[in-house]
Amino acid sequence: MFDPTYAFSGFSVKDMQAAKSFYTDKLGLKIDGEGVELKLHLPGGATVFMYAKPDHQPATYTMLNFSVADIDEAVDELIKRGVVFERYDNMPAPQDDKGILRGLKAGMGPDIAWFKDPSGNILSVLQEK
Repeated sequence: MFDPTYAFSGFSVKDMQAAKSFYTDKLGLKIDGEGVELKLHLPGGATVFMYAKPDHQPATYTMLNFSVADIDEAVDELIKRGVVFERYDNMPAPQDDKGILRGLKAGMGPDIAWFKDPSGNILSVLQEK
């Protein structure tokens, strides 16, 4: 019988110290642990396992999304903290000056803006309504 009591996801990073600094200092998240394995505590109570991998290859998809009430405020705050937002040419709608794809107004899903962690993994901040 398959009867798990707990489940979690994980992702790799190239440089654990750079990742730890980014996720705590720039994103304000709590991390438990030391060394090559850390637990990253996400808003809403989820935990993600972050581990060092010397031959790390960045995710080519959005591997972590942060839902916010006001995307403009969130993007402005992250920019102040040194986060750089990505720009993509192949989007169904153009991104604005801040790098936000305004999906709500266009009827194409959430407003969303993408950025990368120090290991090149793609993250996003999004507003669903």
